[in-house]
Amino acid sequence: MVGETVPSGSTDNRIEAWQGGLAKTVTFIVTEDCQLRCKYCYIVGKNQARKMNFEVARTTIDYLLRERVRFAEKSVVWDFIGGEPFLEIGLIDRITDYAKLRMYETNHPWFDSYRLSFSTNGLLYGKDAVQRYIAKNRKHISIGISIDGTRRKHDAQRVFPSGRGSYDAIAKNIPLWLAQFPDAGTKATVARDDLPYIKDSVVHLFELGIRNIAINVVFEDVWQDGDDELFEAQLRALADHIIDHGLDRDRKCSFFARDIGVPLDRDNDNNWCGAGKMLAVDGDGNFYPCVRFAPYALEHRPGRCVGNCFDGIDSNRLRPFLAMTRTTQSPAECMACEVASGCAWCSGCNYDLADEPTVYQRATFICKMHKARVRANRYYWRKLEKRDARGARGS
Repeated sequence: MVGETVPSGSTDNRIEAWQGGLAKTVTFIVTEDCQLRCKYCYIVGKNQARKMNFEVARTTIDYLLRERVRFAEKSVVWDFIGGEPFLEIGLIDRITDYAKLRMYETNHPWFDSYRLSFSTNGLLYGKDAVQRYIAKNRKHISIGISIDGTRRKHDAQRVFPSGRGSYDAIAKNIPLWLAQFPDAGTKATVARDDLPYIKDSVVHLFELGIRNIAINVVFEDVWQDGDDELFEAQLRALADHIIDHGLDRDRKCSFFARDIGVPLDRDNDNNWCGAGKMLAVDGDGNFYPCVRFAPYALEHRPGRCVGNCFDGIDSNRLRPFLAMTRTTQSPAECMACEVASGCAWCSGCNYDLADEPTVYQRATFICKMHKARVRANRYYWRKLEKRDARGARGS
């Protein structure tokens, strides 16, 4: 099963993280159900049976607010995920009301600095219950709707259980979403079959009014000879369109960034994502270092639980994740690569695909795809600089 992710806190998102990415992210897996069966989805264990109950959420919140030394961040992101989180909007409303009340009652610094975060497939966005929740929490909420691009690209991957595409059902909610969150971004994913549609899809998302597009290729072993060349050609065509139409002035696409494709900064040995610093809790109250280590998100390995809401964090179980850095996970050739910066990985995906049950073996299946992106990225910035130089001479 092909998985997809845009690492939380990753610089590859190119969408500025709230509070500089330094807030504590707590993810509630409120349901393992979803209306869709996206072909690349990393959640391989979708089901209708496992849902969170309020007591688990309440106990989790009480534990987090009580342990101020362990959870010393000045801000918090209360993150809700599924499956599809809006399937449980009533439960989410109870959870967030309780969190707000307890943060206030305990005089917790998070009361003055919190965000409610959602990544949704968009199908339920226009429903009355969802809209009431948004209105109630408007000053503290951020919502991303996942849409992959053109109808052809989107419907090739993001399908209902019957196989029917979901584009029309989601696209009808995009205008309302953007009216409420004009600067919101979407997360798009590229699988092997989608390569010919990258340029048209990003352009289409811009035309829908989406100005921030976080997009990445899947990390699994799906790429074949020649895919990198097609990928580069699509990115060059996209670069031409963005620059020729001046879209770079008020839009962002994460495929193009100034700080990728150079040797590593040896003073920065951070993990790519926030696994181990984040916390995810499932319906039974089990804690995970990231949602990608929960059982329903793993195809080959068991879940990696690091505690629970009743007994708290198990420091011995958490310790391996705190030791994850670029160096501890990467092979020597990655560390010595001349274009290594910006080359992404997912620690949960690494664990699921490793030869042994370790969190320190990095999957490198996107190596050629990253190098193709670097070549196209250099083309983009050279062309942009030439355009701007011509403009300066003509002014």
